[in-house]
Order: sequence, then structure tokens, then C-alpha cells
Amino acid sequence: MNAGGRNEKLLIVGSVAFDSVETPTGKVEMAMGGSATFASIAASYWCRPLPVGVVGEDFGEPQLRRFTDQGITTEGIERVEGRTFHWRGRYHEDFKGRDTLETALNVFESFDPVIPEAFRDSRYVLLGNIDPGLQMKVLDQLSAAELVAMDTMNLWIDIARDALLELLPRVDILIINDEEAIQLSGSSSVLGAAQKILEMGPRYLVIKRGEYGALLFGPDLCLFVPAVLLETVVDPTGAGDCFAGGFVGRLASAGKLDRNTFGSALVDGTVIASYSVEAFSVDGICGLTDDRIAGRRSSLERMIRL
Repeated sequence: MNAGGRNEKLLIVGSVAFDSVETPTGKVEMAMGGSATFASIAASYWCRPLPVGVVGEDFGEPQLRRFTDQGITTEGIERVEGRTFHWRGRYHEDFKGRDTLETALNVFESFDPVIPEAFRDSRYVLLGNIDPGLQMKVLDQLSAAELVAMDTMNLWIDIARDALLELLPRVDILIINDEEAIQLSGSSSVLGAAQKILEMGPRYLVIKRGEYGALLFGPDLCLFVPAVLLETVVDPTGAGDCFAGGFVGRLASAGKLDRNTFGSALVDGTVIASYSVEAFSVDGICGLTDDRIAGRRSSLERMIRL
């Protein structure tokens, strides 16, 4: 792997959506969301994201501008007849749980990712949380992928397990939360889950633990980074996708996989996710400066340095 820096391309395939969210701090209607949205904006501080997704006619220029203002190309975001994927949810008072009130897949129900020709030589790939069959189809279209990271969720572990298990050996990094790791592995502990999942094929495993930080497991490697301590949380929606975008974006900019780079990527993913939860939708992660990111990174590193 050669370092590409901020010009390195990162293909990101996932959902582009509208979210209507209510939390103990307020609510928002029809705000930008989706795994590809959050991950692309987060990654834009380290590399050049190339999002691929589908939206409806209700996703207009103001929304597309949130991408372009971050230097993100929208060539891979297809607009078709119909309405954009919409999720509505309400968080509990302690933010530890949420209730899904509505899921309208709309145009996302027939999403069939076709990767633009100009994107197919991307060396770095982040497969957002979509059907593992579609994730496999994305990989089949790529010619130069050197590092493939993917996210998944409990739904696919439950209803598409065989396809997921077929995909894992083609993946370099699997990024999931602790509950999903337990479900996928059948183990009762995070460490046991990590060992079993690595035997399924991915070279590395990242387990997100929300307010308890993130763990990375790999060959002779185990790293932990705690979450950033925040006084106020506004909206946790998309924080995991922001973490994934920041984490993989940092790896793409470095162009190598070693202990120091993985540690830095865990820190940067954690930092960008912490900005995400401080505002609704993508408001917390748009328009950040390098100095703000570096300042919070330094604070987190000082907290964990012995």
C-alpha cells in the first residue's frame, strides 16, 4: 500500500436517507441521514470519499450541497422517481435505547448498486450497512481494491447469515457493535466473539461499544480507545457510521496497516463520531476545521496516555 493522503479515493456504498428523530434534547424532521451520508462526510477530513447510493425526487440541491461543500463528488448518488428512504425514531431518556417508529424504504428498496466506471479503481472500500448480497455485488465490480472494510447489522445476521458468511473472507476489516458481535459469533463475551469472528475470514475486527469506546482485534493485535467524554449528547444517529468513515478514511490517507496507524485511525474515528452526536443529522460534522479535530484528538490522546 502506498500512502495517498487526502487525495486518496475511498469508495463508500450505502444508504442516503432522510431521518426524523426525537431525542430528550429535541427533534428534527426529514434531516439528512443514511450510512453513506454520515460515513462520507466523516471521511472527507482525511481522504476523497466517493459515495454510491440512491435518492428520490425529494432529495434536492440543498441536500446535495452538503456533500459538495465538503468536497465530496455526487456522481455516484443516483436520483430516481419516487421518494427517498426515510427512517423515524425516538430515543429513550437515557439514550441507551431507541424505538423505530417508521421505516419507509421507498427507492432504497430496489437499490442495485452500479459503481461508476471512474470509481472502480478505488483501492479503499467501505461497504455500508446494506444486504450482504449487494455488498458482494459491489466487490465483484471493483478492479483494484486493496483494503475492504464493511459494516453489517443484526437484521442481516438474522435473515442473510449464509450470504454474510460467504462475504467475510473477502473483507479485510469488519466493523460491528458489541451486540452484533455476540449475535454473529454465538459467544457470550466480546473476546470470545472476536476470536470466533476472525476465524470466519476477516483479517481485522473492530467492535464499537458506544459510550465505552472501540476495540480492534487482528493478528497478534488488540487495541482499545475510549469514547470522548461529552457534557451533552444531542443525537446519536449515525455515530457508528461516522466512526467507520473516519476510521477507514484515516487508514486510506496513511496507506499502511500497522499498530500505530490502527491506533490513530481508532482515535480519529472516535473523535469524528463525538462531533456527530453533539448535533442533529450531519450538522455536527460539517464544516469542521483541522484545528478543531486535532484539538479533540489531542485531548483524547492525553486521557489515554500512561
